[in-house]
Amino acid sequence: MDAAIQEKVDLWLKGNYDQATKDEIARLQKENPNELTESFYRSLEFGTGGLRGIMGVGTNRMNKYTVGMATQGYANYLKASFPNQEVRVAIAHDSRNNSRFFAETTANVFAANGIKVFLFQSLRPTPELSFAIRHLHCQGGVVCTASHNPKEYNGYKAYWDDGGQLVPPHDKNVIKEVEKIASVDEVKWGGGESNITMIGAAIDEAYIGMVRSLSVYPEVIERQHNLRIVYTPIHGTGIKLVPEVLQRFGFTNVHVVDEQATPDGNFPTVVYPNPEESEAMSIGLKKAQQIDADILLGTDPDADRVGIGVKDKKGQWVLMNGNQTAVLAFNYMIEARKAKGVAGPTDMVVKTIVTTELIDEIARRSGVKCYNVLTGFKYIAELIKEKEGSENYVIGGEESYGLMIGSQIRDKDAVSAVALLCEMAAYEKDKGRSLYDKLIDLYVEYGFYKESLISITKKGMNGQKEIADMMSAYRSQPPAQINGSAVVQLLDYELRVGKNLQTGESWPISLPKSNVLQFILADGSKISARPSGTEPKIKFYFSVNGKLANPGEFDKANAELGARIDGIIKDMKLK
Repeated sequence: MDAAIQEKVDLWLKGNYDQATKDEIARLQKENPNELTESFYRSLEFGTGGLRGIMGVGTNRMNKYTVGMATQGYANYLKASFPNQEVRVAIAHDSRNNSRFFAETTANVFAANGIKVFLFQSLRPTPELSFAIRHLHCQGGVVCTASHNPKEYNGYKAYWDDGGQLVPPHDKNVIKEVEKIASVDEVKWGGGESNITMIGAAIDEAYIGMVRSLSVYPEVIERQHNLRIVYTPIHGTGIKLVPEVLQRFGFTNVHVVDEQATPDGNFPTVVYPNPEESEAMSIGLKKAQQIDADILLGTDPDADRVGIGVKDKKGQWVLMNGNQTAVLAFNYMIEARKAKGVAGPTDMVVKTIVTTELIDEIARRSGVKCYNVLTGFKYIAELIKEKEGSENYVIGGEESYGLMIGSQIRDKDAVSAVALLCEMAAYEKDKGRSLYDKLIDLYVEYGFYKESLISITKKGMNGQKEIADMMSAYRSQPPAQINGSAVVQLLDYELRVGKNLQTGESWPISLPKSNVLQFILADGSKISARPSGTEPKIKFYFSVNGKLANPGEFDKANAELGARIDGIIKDMKLK
């Protein structure tokens, strides 16, 4: 074992760590030294979403000590940022194994530092934590969740006073404070329990009231209250609020997938508790087919992502991707606000740079400002804060199955998204159509945009280096053409420079620095390469587009665009 790693291991064996932790380290030394190396070779870092990692002993794992040290650093930063006032934080957690323990550990450390803590009495959706921060006038907050990751993972998302996740400079400053905590002995583990207040039903009621206020066509729901809805929380927190919200909206025919209704951190019916995965939606899909449902919806463990299924023109069930869901939701809010006479000249919508440009086109033709930000809802939240008072935020979203409707929360919210998607389905059914029909009509009107995503995982100590080398090669030697089409632009968000590869002209990119590269091809295709901020993987996003003359030509056009994406993937040797 590397000497530096061995030194860390010895520190844990000799230091103020509990006996169970030391026993587990001793077991790994004897039975699985490679796993011990993985557990200690680095320290968990704050990425785009805070801490996230596999649970276990060690500096590179989610455990009481890594959570406690992160919380101590965050507590120090909060107290320095808000001097001479009572600092308040809200804390929530999802259904994952150890999430309650991590939430209570976090609460105890904050409280021991003299910070007023509002701790949810049991599991709650992440978006409700964002809402609670604003509702309770907190300066910060934490939710213990690893979102849609496998069961071995847990995580820790840190929030600021606007209800959004940490953005510059706070994210880097918190990291600096966390890195100053050199020992677990510097953590205040207890003694401030009187600073902790349990919260629950009252916040639920306020949050549900906020979600209900987002409804645009309650009269349509009244007519279509019997819309056949199938919902699965995939063993997560959605069960706490989604059925209740749908009932409050007025829907009377909601079927919860029983096999996935009970919160369970082992996620026994799925490999990945992620509505992006067809496997995770398969039980719900079977139920939807059995009852001839109108719409299927699934949320991830912390209920911030939503996946939907609808029937196509042939009556076959299809699972929509995140881009398609976002297109429908953005268009609905833009169209409905105009039809209701509540649209204003300062209305704005926000999406990320890797989300479909069909949204940009819809917004442009509708006279609504559309902003593009870096990946992550914290950047959408940051823009809302920046534009408050001058522009009116309507909806934001990204391709990874996330939507944020209205400005009273500042993170993606699958609870309100489920309600609005059901209202959208009711609106189309009221006209004798489906959401699938609507999507095809949007393709005819605005252009057929098709997107795809590939994630390449590089595990272990060498994984990050392999990903870095891949990005470095693309940056220094961009391809001249991809799939027979010239690469006309390279957008480098790390260097914050866009370049025309044919003329040599360059221009500044105004967005913050981020390790993302985009290739724009002569045929209108766009390829984005982005290493994950929370996992050892690199993601490639593909977007192609063309014309769709009429709905009857959809299958042919879809196949042609799919072949173009396959050609790009093959040419880039990504499969």
